This record gives sequence, C-alpha cells and structure tokens, in this order.
Amino acid sequence: MPSALLARRLRVWIPPTRYIFALLGLLLAAHAAETSVSRRPNILFVISDDQSWRDTGVGGGRTVRTPAFDRIAREGARFTHSFCASPSCTPSRSAILTGRHIWQIGEAGVLYGTLPPEYPLFPHLLQDAGYFTGFTGKGWGPGEWQAGGLKRHPLGREYNTRLHAPAPHVALDARDYAANFEDFLRDRPAGAPFFFWLGATEPHRVYEAGAGLRAGKDPSEVTVPPYWPDTPEIRSDLLDYAQEIDWFDAQLTRVLAALSARGELDNTVIVVTSDNGMPFPRAKTTLYDPGVRMPLAVRWPGRIPAGRVIDDFVSHIDFAPTFLAAAGLALPASLTGRSLIPVLSATGSGHIDPARTHAYFGSERHTWCRPNGATYPMRAVRTADYLYIRNFAPDRWPTGGPDFVSSNKTFHGDVDGAPIKDFLEDPANQRRFPTHYELCYGRRPAEELYDVRNDPHQIHNLAADPARRAIRENLWQQLRGYLAQTGDPRVEGRDPWQDYPYRQTVGFGATFNRTLSAAERDAAAGRGAHKPQ
Repeated sequence: MPSALLARRLRVWIPPTRYIFALLGLLLAAHAAETSVSRRPNILFVISDDQSWRDTGVGGGRTVRTPAFDRIAREGARFTHSFCASPSCTPSRSAILTGRHIWQIGEAGVLYGTLPPEYPLFPHLLQDAGYFTGFTGKGWGPGEWQAGGLKRHPLGREYNTRLHAPAPHVALDARDYAANFEDFLRDRPAGAPFFFWLGATEPHRVYEAGAGLRAGKDPSEVTVPPYWPDTPEIRSDLLDYAQEIDWFDAQLTRVLAALSARGELDNTVIVVTSDNGMPFPRAKTTLYDPGVRMPLAVRWPGRIPAGRVIDDFVSHIDFAPTFLAAAGLALPASLTGRSLIPVLSATGSGHIDPARTHAYFGSERHTWCRPNGATYPMRAVRTADYLYIRNFAPDRWPTGGPDFVSSNKTFHGDVDGAPIKDFLEDPANQRRFPTHYELCYGRRPAEELYDVRNDPHQIHNLAADPARRAIRENLWQQLRGYLAQTGDPRVEGRDPWQDYPYRQTVGFGATFNRTLSAAERDAAAGRGAHKPQ
C-alpha cells in the first residue's frame, strides 16, 4: 500500500525518506558524542609534599622504596628535567592550577596567599565540561582561597573523612588517601569521567626521629651532598625523610589497586610528582636543583608508549594545558604552559621536542621571616648546561636571617625546623663547618651561575668568572626577555608582593613586624620546629 494512502487511513504522518535518514543521522551523531564523552580519560593527579627529583627508586634513590612510582614510570614515561614553578607550597600549587608562572598570578604567587578569580583553574574547566572532581589530603594552599573572590573550591569535592585505623605515627598523615579515593569513586555519577587530586603531606616535616633506622634503612647508603656536613645525625635525618616517601608510595600502591579493581586503571591518565624540593637547607625555598627539580612519571596506556625516559625540559605550568587537552577541551588564552601530549605520545627516549631546552622558575615570599614581610625575590633559567639565578635583593638574607623570629617561631624562618637545622645553627658546629654554614645560610650575590654538568650540586658560583662572562650575560638576557614577555613586574621595577597579606590563620602577630632584642632572641631560640607549611 502506498505510504500516502496508509497515512490517510491511520491518520498519522509518515515523513519522507530523506527526513528519516536525517533523523537517523542525528541520533547516530548524538550516540557518538555520548560515547566520546564517556570515553574521555579519567585524570588522577598525585602530588607529594617536599620531595626532590632523585628520591625515587627508578630515579636512583638508594634509600627509598617506591614500587608504585617505579611502576608508573615503567608502564609510561619518566621525565628527568621537570621543574616546579616555585620552591614553596602555595605558589607551586597555584601555578599548577592556573598554568601560569608565579609572577603572573598576583596573590596566588606567595605562601598563605589567595586565588584571584580572573585566572581560570583547570579543575573548574574540567568540571564545567562534565568531569566529576574531588581531592583528598593537601589540596591548594596553605592560604585562603575564598579571600580573593573565588566562589567554588579550587579542586571540587573534599574527601578527607576516612582515617587510618590504627592511626600511624603522629608525624604521618592520619587521613587514609586510598579509602577517601574509593569514597570518591563510589560517589561518581555513572559514566562521568573524573579528575582527582591526591595530595599527600609526606615527606613534609615533621618526622618521626629515627624512623628510618628502625625500619632497617642503612646509613651507609645515604649520599650526603657536599653542602651539608656528613654526620650520623644528618644521615639519620635523611633516612627519616626517605621513610616518609616509602609511606606515601605505599598509599599510592593502594590507590592503583582501587582503580584496577574497578576496571578504570587503563582509562586513567596518572601523573605523579611533588610540589617542591626536600625540606632541608639549600633545598626547599631555593632555586637550586634540590629545591625545584621534581620527580615526574606519567602513565596513559594507548597514548604513551611504555618505558620511556624523556629529557625534555618541562614545567609544572604545563600540567593544566595537558589535562585540558587530554579531555578534548579548548585551551584558554590565559595559559602560559604548553601541553605535554605531543612529547608524551611520541616514540623513543631522550630529547623529543627541540624547543624544550630550558625551564624558568622563581620565588618571592615563603614564610614571614623578614621585617615588614619583605620577600626574597629570585628568578632563574635552567638549561642542560647551566643554572642562572638572579637575586633581586641581595642585601637581604635568603633564609630570613639570624635576628628575626619568623611566623614559624624560629630564626632563619625559610629553613624548616629539623635536626639538620639545629646542627648547623649550633655555634660550635658553625665553627667546625664554616663553608657548609655559608652555603646553606649565607647571603647571595645578585647573580649566580653554575656549570651543572661539572658541578651538579651547584656550589661553585661562576658569575664573576671572566671566562664565563658571555654565558652569564646571554642567560640574563634570555631570562630578562622572557620575564618581560610574560609580564613580570620585577623587570618593570615594580614590587606588588610586598603588600600582599600573609593569610596565616594561627600563630601570626605584630611580633613578626620588628627586629628582636638580644633577650628576645635568646628566649625565642628554644621554641623548636615550625608547623608544616
């Protein structure tokens, strides 16, 4: 029966054939789009707290046991020249979230700052695109993210209620990262891709004294760098640091097992790194390699060929564009970093992208450890051959100095309270080890230049060497040009950081705005280690 006659008898409309095919096409396209969304990769970002680049098993660390990190590196890619944006918690994490340098993000670029809302955060962009987002442990901070006008949490929903039972030693975080992650997975809407931030607080101080030795770690396996005295106390302190890395990695092992049990492991981009370097003198808060060079391993089966070791210079500001690109989202113009996907998806090891030959990083204020909250402004460029550092206020103490009690209730407040700090600040040990003390605590010249191939510990400053003058000048011109290009107020002669509030909620007061008397210095000297930053 003709379709028109059938339609009249049934009193229904039968569309022409061309409309049927068009409708089928729309339905197929909608189904394809839905399938594409459901197959967008999950993203798991794992960040330790105060871990330097060598301190993984696959990276050559002899005192650490990191099978989870090593697995991710073995089944994905490991980077040998990854650098954080700043050697301090808040600015480093701010740079990760915004994909911008610390001199491009205002109050987000200092410890105990805030997050100005004009800089888009990649977790928000993922959330707006349908990703389920959350975090456990230490997220952005320390600081007050709402103070700048941000209306929603930087990382999504918080998962921090599950605790270890029995509780670990008080020096370790009581939060059960893996259990909290499993809660997050259970809450995830069906079919939604996820972004999850796992922020460990290990190996941030404080440590359980002697934990490394009690765990059977061998002091003879410790490599003491030449800028520290080689003593039993310092070797033991380094073993305690290693023990906290082992603890963190054990939690990561459980997280990977949770993903595997749900069949999500191979559809998840996993990135493991740290926020800044180890909490020891001449490491954290400095621009030397122990302060800014980070461990980094990335696993993404099907997109990243396994077992690669990549020597390209990459920065933490590259994470935001990488995650957005992995999710298939357009990159906002606000980003300074570049996606790592072209490097990750290439084949082979060594140098991949000929443009990735250097990294830039800097610092302004860590603790409130100088009169009136003065910062210690530094910028640097690192290449395969040299590290060039520009200290914009060489008259100031880089550590805060011996005459001013910081927000941490200590002198030299930008050095974390620790056995090694107590050792070096003992006057008797300063007389025994004057060179070590000067390297860790002394003032620095306006320019520093290190030949990193021949001086990997960066202790021989060549800035005044006439034979390196051309190299020094070229690196400064390169650095200054990049800072100008990216809008750094320092090269314009401006200093907005001095006036940024220090948004510490406890333990802060007018005491930190003045130099102490000799009697006050003596009274403050016994106040002990500072609270974690």
